[in-house]
Amino acid sequence: MSQSLAEVTAALTASGQLFEIEEKNVRGVPTKTWKNAPPALPAVLELSRAHGDKTFLVYEDETMTFEQHYRAVAHLACTLVEEWGVSKGDRVAIAMRNFPEWSVAFWAAAVSGAIVVPLNAWWTTAELEYGLADCGATVLFCDGQRAARLSSSFDKLELRKVAVARAGGELASGLIRCEELISGVPAEAALPDVDLGPDDDATIFYTSGTTGNPKGALGTHLNICSNVVSLGYVQARGALRSGRSMEELSTQPQPAQLLSVPLFHATGCHSILVGNTAFGGKLVMIHKWDPERALDLIERERITSFGGVPAMVWQVLESPSFHDRDLSSVQTVAYGGAPAAADLVRRIKEEFPTVTPGNGYGLTETSSITTFNGGDDYVRKPDSVGAAVPVCELKVVDPDGGELPTGDVGELWIKGPNVVKGYWKKPEATDESFTDGWLHSGDLAHIDDEGFVTIVDRAKDMLIRGGENIYCVEVESALYDHPEVMDAAVVGLPHRVLGEEVGAVVQVTPGSDVSEEALQRHVAERLAAFKVPVRVELRTEPLPRNAAGKILKRALRDEMVAEA
Repeated sequence: MSQSLAEVTAALTASGQLFEIEEKNVRGVPTKTWKNAPPALPAVLELSRAHGDKTFLVYEDETMTFEQHYRAVAHLACTLVEEWGVSKGDRVAIAMRNFPEWSVAFWAAAVSGAIVVPLNAWWTTAELEYGLADCGATVLFCDGQRAARLSSSFDKLELRKVAVARAGGELASGLIRCEELISGVPAEAALPDVDLGPDDDATIFYTSGTTGNPKGALGTHLNICSNVVSLGYVQARGALRSGRSMEELSTQPQPAQLLSVPLFHATGCHSILVGNTAFGGKLVMIHKWDPERALDLIERERITSFGGVPAMVWQVLESPSFHDRDLSSVQTVAYGGAPAAADLVRRIKEEFPTVTPGNGYGLTETSSITTFNGGDDYVRKPDSVGAAVPVCELKVVDPDGGELPTGDVGELWIKGPNVVKGYWKKPEATDESFTDGWLHSGDLAHIDDEGFVTIVDRAKDMLIRGGENIYCVEVESALYDHPEVMDAAVVGLPHRVLGEEVGAVVQVTPGSDVSEEALQRHVAERLAAFKVPVRVELRTEPLPRNAAGKILKRALRDEMVAEA
């Protein structure tokens, strides 16, 4: 590596540079911000028009160029404002799987001044009803499946308009086809004249809701536009750290990214959709995650970047047809949203010798990216999620909020222009999770003397066995080291005397004949005896995950307890 992390950061953020930093007052808190960040999402969309006739969206055999996308967005946004009466601050919800119409609806709502509310397309009818009622949406864009799911709900929801994409057959009375709204777009389309700035509300993203009702994280245009610049920064940092120049980075051919995570998640929307819109990348949508279909699309579309959560990467690498595919276009394999075994980095480098692996960390409440670990740094520190982008401040605190020394484990707190305002209509929850601009992440972590963060575990997932703390990720990492383990989740099983014991659910590789006892011996060779799972359940199917890619540990724990 030609330059240290500190040297690269200083060069990229120097006065007059693209990634220059300035301090601003954000909701009464002095905050580091990107000086050259777009002021609001309409400016990002205007950037996209410069990419003209390049392909932007690919779905099955359909394509849409950047210019076609811009005109469709502008036309729909004017309909929202001029015909449907959408005003600044109104909530426009989206409930559909990854279709091109998702992007058009998102951008149209955003540039109309509405607060865009992406809802989890996997939710049940009751959960969708909750989200729509909680945010007070007046307009809903959905697909045919979600429209059918909500067919008995529309009468009780205060929706003025419902537009449905890709619905077969007749629509119920009052519903509008999305295709009709974005067809016949005039050649000269312009965005509606709406005054939007960094502090205006932009999005409500609901947290995964693994316990209780989901909370809506209220994000601003500053939050989401800061993330765009952070994405550019980590690419530039990675290039300089690997000895490449900014000129090399700017002259690369159009990137092509496989969209394998939902757009209703902050990573899918903030980083992948908005990032590719700004930077001119081709975004290839997959109807439903399947590793064989992913490999088809990587070959067909000459994908340069794919990832998702670590389990998805494992499934691609373990595919029986992997070595029969032409994957020479792949330049980056990046993932996040869940712990990744160090062995995954080694495996990526074995199969893709010239590929840059990467692992990021962020939350819904941080508008996606907070830290990133890539390239040689990731190979050097495979257990770390990387160093923070320089506008993000981090500290590790004790249970009373006191900052801990370098290297100590405690809760990670995050401050920066990417941290959301709070939770929609939930002041108590906001007060519990935010202190003077600092987000309490709920993650246990330590930071080394280079600034690299290692996530130890979710604070609430830490086990206490007979008074001894056991970090789930430590046991999971030991399980990952076994060559026949693809995915693993460690949960606490109730014990009358000890309080909790260690249990594990493991997805094994195809054709594996590994036994529970063999995996217990494997862990015992690496960790203290009290950390060895007393039960290991073996599965061949992927472990259940929520839309954010996190394993549903509570459900797995309940299943193990019920079977005991």
